[in-house]
Amino acid sequence: MFTKYPCGEYHKGGEAKKVQRALMAYDRSAMLKLLRPAMTRILTPLGRALVRRGIGPDAVTAIGTLGTVVSALFFFPMGMLTAGALVITVFVLFDLLDGVVARLGGSGGTTWGAFLDSTLDRVADAAIFGGLTLYFAIEGNITMVAVTLFNVVAGVLVSYAKARAEGLGIECDVGLAERPERLVVGLVAACFWFVPHVLAIGMWVLAVASAITVVQRVVHVYRQSGVS
Repeated sequence: MFTKYPCGEYHKGGEAKKVQRALMAYDRSAMLKLLRPAMTRILTPLGRALVRRGIGPDAVTAIGTLGTVVSALFFFPMGMLTAGALVITVFVLFDLLDGVVARLGGSGGTTWGAFLDSTLDRVADAAIFGGLTLYFAIEGNITMVAVTLFNVVAGVLVSYAKARAEGLGIECDVGLAERPERLVVGLVAACFWFVPHVLAIGMWVLAVASAITVVQRVVHVYRQSGVS
């Protein structure tokens, strides 16, 4: 039995299943990036203003990270979770703005810029979940301290697994909870912390999803490495 997919090709049996999985991965990636073009258009005027003032993409990246770190470590331990989540969301948009500035400034992407952006993303993520860890510690909730601290470590492992695999020449863009998902779940849970159990559920979901993602990436690299 043959199955036709949107690519216009027909595939049979097991091959059809492989194509279906690939299309599912493509659709998932497309959904994650759905808002990027719209946000880029919104940020373009600001990007032009920054370029005219001689502010480059690396400075934008650094400002976004600094704002995220300061906001997370100030608002979250103070118990101002909604305010913190909203302010952090603004600074997270700098992750898109630096690309806009690079394009408008004519520099495009550079190896150094990519390295800096990726490294500072890890710093920002650690600050967000570190701030939430401090919040739970101040509240005396030891269980959630452990869960949220696990999210800090798991976030690093998820990113490291991908970076190490790609350093070995193996593409590793797989997994249930990549950075966009972790940020969305974490910030939405923090924003609506006043709804009973929402914050705790969000942290538990992230912990499980991150653990699954690490396993998925390890298994993926194992299979791609050709180990018999």
